[in-house]
Amino acid sequence: MKTLVKILVGLLALVVLSPVLFLLTGSLMGDGELQTALGPALTQMEGYAFFRFLPRYPTLASYAGLLLDTPSFFVMFWNSVKLTGAILIGQLFVGTPAAWAFAQYRFPGKRLLFLLYILLMMMPFQVMMLSNYLVLDSFSLLDTHEGIILPAVFSTFPVFIMYRFFQGIPKALLDAARLDGAGDFRLFWNIGIPLGAPGIFSVLVLGFLEYWNLLEQPMAFLKTKALWPLSLFLPNLDLSRAGVAFAASAVAMIPAVLVFLSGQEYLEQGILAAAVKE
Repeated sequence: MKTLVKILVGLLALVVLSPVLFLLTGSLMGDGELQTALGPALTQMEGYAFFRFLPRYPTLASYAGLLLDTPSFFVMFWNSVKLTGAILIGQLFVGTPAAWAFAQYRFPGKRLLFLLYILLMMMPFQVMMLSNYLVLDSFSLLDTHEGIILPAVFSTFPVFIMYRFFQGIPKALLDAARLDGAGDFRLFWNIGIPLGAPGIFSVLVLGFLEYWNLLEQPMAFLKTKALWPLSLFLPNLDLSRAGVAFAASAVAMIPAVLVFLSGQEYLEQGILAAAVKE
């Protein structure tokens, strides 16, 4: 029975990983082999598209073309680094104190304000796109990186995640620190942040995975190609550069995989915290 379960799990894992295998295989194929395999799906070629798990003639030409002959890739890669880094740093400075305040203080309208946070978190970008566009236009932030960074910095989701962890800090510990003369800032800095570190790290991991692959906001608010992140580089490659597209996808996947593997435990904790009902 255990052997059968292992076989089924292995087959399911293979199905889940098949897109990644196709991606890596495509990045090692030559242009001719890719055009033969994908031409019927992407052009007017007759026949049916197909794909192999292993290329017939493996080559690193696509990686060479990407890293040596595609300067726009490095520009967009650096744009993604800047956008993702600025957003995550901003969320820490804005979201961490807000989550601590929601978790530890009582003030008029607290539950109503927190409910508003939850409602905003549940709204998809498409619902808020027009209002965001008008606000950014009024502040002359359209077609700038700041127009992508600032709305994300004030995202409600990090506050919700960190709030769950801060709420779990024992009240007795905080009361004992107050009796020893600790003020509000010392409680936050010396107790809240160390004990809430798993929540903070889970926010960083979840945020990186989201904003590294950000697509809709840059597509809606950025017109200048020199400002585009890496997520907009890939959809603008046609079949003639399919190998470069596969190679770029493989390279862009590396940071996300490394962050996921290094923060997998925090990621699981963040998902569990988000699943707990208020």
